Formats: sequence, C-alpha cells, structure tokens
Amino acid sequence: MIARSSDVQVGAGPVQLAAPFSIRCSESTVHMPEPRAALFHAVPVVIEGALAPMALFYLSLLLGGFRVALVSALCWSYLATARRALRGERISTLLILGTVLITLRTAVAFVTGSAFVYFAQPLAGSVVIAVVLLASAACRRPFTQRFAHDFCPLDPDLLAEPRVQQFFVRISLVWAAVLLVNTGVVVWLLLTSSVRAFVLERTAVTWSLTAAAIFFSVYGFVVTMRRDGRRVQWGRCAAAGEYVPG
Repeated sequence: MIARSSDVQVGAGPVQLAAPFSIRCSESTVHMPEPRAALFHAVPVVIEGALAPMALFYLSLLLGGFRVALVSALCWSYLATARRALRGERISTLLILGTVLITLRTAVAFVTGSAFVYFAQPLAGSVVIAVVLLASAACRRPFTQRFAHDFCPLDPDLLAEPRVQQFFVRISLVWAAVLLVNTGVVVWLLLTSSVRAFVLERTAVTWSLTAAAIFFSVYGFVVTMRRDGRRVQWGRCAAAGEYVPG
C-alpha cells in the first residue's frame, strides 16, 4: 500500500508531503494526487528551472547574439536560485541541476565560441543517463524508482512487490529509449538547422517525447495496479481521511 496519511515513512523518520501530493490507499484502492493540483504545482517549477532560461536564451539570441544569450540564460538561473535562497524557499532539483549544467555549458561555450559545443554537451549527458537506466534495469534495481519517489512517494512494501519491480524495470527501458531517440533526432537537427531554428525544433521534439514518456509511465502504473487487483482513483484526500474526487 502507498500511504495511509499525509506522511510517508522513509528510513528512520517521516517525510512531509505537500498537500496536493498527500496520498493514501485501502486494500483495494490507490488514491493518487489530483492531476490538476499536481500540474499547478509542477508548471511553475518547470517554467523557472527550464522554460524561462530557454526562452530568455532564444530572445537574447535574436536581439543580441550568441554570447548575450549565454549570459542572459545564466543570469536567470543564478537570480532564480538566489531569490529562493534569500526568501528561505526550497530550491527545486530541476533548478539546481539546470544552474550547474548551464554554468558548465556556458564556460565551455565561451572558451570555444561554438554554439555547436554548447548544444552538444547536454546530448552527451542524455546518453550517459540512458546507459545508467539500462544498467539499473539489467541489475533489477531500476533507477526510475528514485524519480517516482521524488514526485509521488511510494511505500517500501509496495515497491518490493514483484509486479511493481517489473513495472519500474520496463519503464526504465522506455525512458532510456526515449532519451536515445531524442538524442539522435536532436543531433540531426543540430547538424542541419540554423541556431535560431534549432532552439525551437529541439524544444518541440524533446517536450513531445517527454510528454509521451510521462503518459506511458502513468498509464503503465495504473495498469499494473489493476492487474494487482487495486483500483486507482485520482483526487485529493480530506484531512479526516475522506476521499474527495478531483
């Protein structure tokens, strides 16, 4: 079972879950977060950590050139991180990783002066992640479990079930395939498109493939739970434990 309250026991102590992600389950039903609430929570994080610096990079590229675009995107990431730190707010993993990676990419791009090098660096990272996913699946310790726990903590007993383990192994293979396909397509675009066109084309391809992978991941989990005799309902849980449809 997933959770019976707004806390999930992990290790020695409880991990507090934000209200939209408070989940519980009974013997026959798994109550998942309301999709709309989860979306409203995720969208600002994605905008701050990924979409905003990318949009600012493209706008600055049109107005001031490649080096101005590098500095603009980098400044956004630093300012967003500093703003959250000064206000005592949690800094998202996406923003932290994005800031670290864009710092490295910008430094290398300034040294080489090459837009190709700037855009090629994350492609190498995608291949490495895909290899890690494949290796974790082969070892029957799917790395996708960690990602799932970040967004929607699952009870260790549920994760230990063979059917759930098999699900995460399959999903690891799916995400590895998506990353490799995306890398291949983006490399082709990088070699055949202008910098301005590439930024938009890469965004469309990457986000389309990511959205498809997310859909199949969620759908696969629902199917797995149904085969295990559990019904999956989406919505929020009231404080008293009463299920309230979304």
